[in-house]
Amino acid sequence: MTNKELIEYWIKSSDDDYDDMLSIYENKNYTLALFIGHLVIEKLIKGIYAKNNVQQPYARNQHKLLLLAEGAKIKLTEEQERKLVTFDTFNISARYEDYKNNFREKCTKEYTSEQIDNIKEMRTWLK
Repeated sequence: MTNKELIEYWIKSSDDDYDDMLSIYENKNYTLALFIGHLVIEKLIKGIYAKNNVQQPYARNQHKLLLLAEGAKIKLTEEQERKLVTFDTFNISARYEDYKNNFREKCTKEYTSEQIDNIKEMRTWLK
């Protein structure tokens, strides 16, 4: 896969996940919607990582958004950093059973709506 193809792959995959996130949110599966939202952002950052690291374009086995952004050489504001830290909790909390129950309680319609808006904003900025 060429570097350009890799970048296009990450963007397309992120866009597909974005559509899924919105559909899942509309179906009121809030924990899964936020989990997918993390993937939306992760994949865009991985595309930027590939663009900015031509010699080593693969961010292997990395899912922590701040570390990915740093490796991708993305300059973030403090507010954007805080949002990425929050998005990372969606990956852990929705994935592992011992965190799921607490996360489900936290994922009210209001909380999820706010976080979906934050994901949309970050997605637009990254693109």
